[in-house]
Amino acid sequence: MFPYANVVYNILLVLYVLTVLTVIVVVLSENRNPVKSMAWVLVLVLLPVVGLLIYLVFGRSLKGAKLFTRSHRRELWRMTDFPEAIKLEEGLNDTSRQLISLANKLTERHLFEDTSIKVFTSGEAKFEALLHDIEQAREYVHVQYFILENDLTGRRLIELLQRKAREGVQVRVLYDYVGSFYMRPKVLKQMRAAGIDVHPFMELTFTQFFLRLNWRNHRKIVVIDGRVGYVGGMNIADRYVSGTQKEQAWRDTHLRIEGEAVGAMQYSFAIDWGYTTRELLDMPPKQFEPSHDKSRHLVQMVSSGPTSRWNNISYVFLKAVTLAKHCVYIQTPYFLPSDPLLKAIQSAALAGVEVKLMIPRRPDSHMLRLATGSYIKECLQAGVKIYFYEPTMMHAKVVIVDDEFVTTGSTNFDFRSFEHNFEFNALIYSKEFNREMKAIFEDDMTRSSRVTIGKWKQRPLIQKALESVVRLIAPIL
Repeated sequence: MFPYANVVYNILLVLYVLTVLTVIVVVLSENRNPVKSMAWVLVLVLLPVVGLLIYLVFGRSLKGAKLFTRSHRRELWRMTDFPEAIKLEEGLNDTSRQLISLANKLTERHLFEDTSIKVFTSGEAKFEALLHDIEQAREYVHVQYFILENDLTGRRLIELLQRKAREGVQVRVLYDYVGSFYMRPKVLKQMRAAGIDVHPFMELTFTQFFLRLNWRNHRKIVVIDGRVGYVGGMNIADRYVSGTQKEQAWRDTHLRIEGEAVGAMQYSFAIDWGYTTRELLDMPPKQFEPSHDKSRHLVQMVSSGPTSRWNNISYVFLKAVTLAKHCVYIQTPYFLPSDPLLKAIQSAALAGVEVKLMIPRRPDSHMLRLATGSYIKECLQAGVKIYFYEPTMMHAKVVIVDDEFVTTGSTNFDFRSFEHNFEFNALIYSKEFNREMKAIFEDDMTRSSRVTIGKWKQRPLIQKALESVVRLIAPIL
C-alpha cells in the first residue's frame, strides 16, 4: 500500500469539502430564487463529486459576464450607424408603448419603422428564398444557425456559400458547436478552403467542457449585404424542408426582413462573431427603402442570453401577457414556463382574456413532451384553450397579443430559452401584421385537436407520474 495514501486522501477530502463550501457560498451570494438555491445546496451536499459536476454544467450563472467589452459594443454601435430614435406613432396602443419602453431598457435602443416583412411557414419556401437572396449577394453574407446539418439541405446551402466565396463575396458562418455537433471536419475544411470564414460558437474543448456545455447559441440569423435579413425558428436541415422518412416537414415560422432593422441583426451577429473570433466587424448596413408594394411595420429586435442582466425575452413575454386585454395566442414546440409566466397566463385566462396555446402532438423529445404535459392540467383549469398540432412537429415560436403586437424568433417558451440559451426575437407592432399572424394561427387550428380537461385526466397513471418526476428537472431540459 502507498505509504502516504491516507495523507493524500485526507488532503483531497479537505480540498473537495472546501470547494463544495465555496460553491455553496457562491450560490447563496447570487440571491437566486430560494427554492433553486436550496435545491443546489442539497445536490452539492447529498451527491458527492457527482453533485459538483452537475453544478459545474447546469448550475453556474453567467449574469453580468462580459463576452464582448463595453468599448467594443460602443464601437460596433457607432459603425452600424443606427437611425435616430423615432417618435412613437399616435396610433400605437398603450400595450405597444409599454412594450417598446421595456425593450429599450432591456437592450440597446432598437426601434425601426418602414420595415418590410415576409412570413414563411414552409421550410421549402423559406429555403428557396434564402438561396435566391444569397445568389444576389455582392459584398458579404453572414450566416448564424444553431443547427447546420450536413444533409441535402445543408449541402445545397454550403455549396452556394462556397461558390459565392470563390466569387469574392465575404462569407462568414457561425454555428453552435453542440447543435451542429455532427458537422464533419471534412466539410468544414472544404468550406475554409473555398474562402469561407467559419467558426463554432463555444466549442467544447477538454479543458472547458463543463464550463461551456450548458450555454448554447440558439439564434438563427442571416444578413446579406446589409439589405436583407432572415430571423426565426428554422434551422438548416432536411426536416424543415422535405421532412423525414417518418414525418412530413416540420411546421415553423421564419421572417424575411428588409429595412434598417437588418442593422440590428447585423449588430447581434457582430457581437457573437467578436466573442468567437476576437475580430471587430466593420460592415455597416446600407440604407434601404422598402418597395412601395410591401407593407411597412414598426419593429424592435431583442437579443437575450445567460450573460444578460435580465432575462430579456422572458420579460417581454411576461409583460405582453400581463398587458393583454382581449387575446393571447402562443405557438411553441415546448411549453415549460417559469412560475411568473405560468401565473400570468393563468391569471389572464381567469380574467376573461382568450388564451390559446398550440403545441405539437408529437414533439421531437420524449422528455420535453412529459415536462410539457405536467403543465397542461393547471392551464386547462384556468381556462386556457390548448391545441395539439397533429400533422407533424410544431416548431414555431410565436406570441400574439390583442390586435397589434407579435413576436417571433428563436425563443421557445421554456426555461432553457429564457435562461440558458442565446436567443434573438423580432417584436412587431402592426395591426396588419397581427391580423396576418392570427390568420396563420387560425389556419393551424384546423389541423389541430383541442385538449379537454376530461380527456386529459384519462391519460395513464404512469404517464402522470413520469410527468411529475420530469417536471422536477424542467429548468435544465
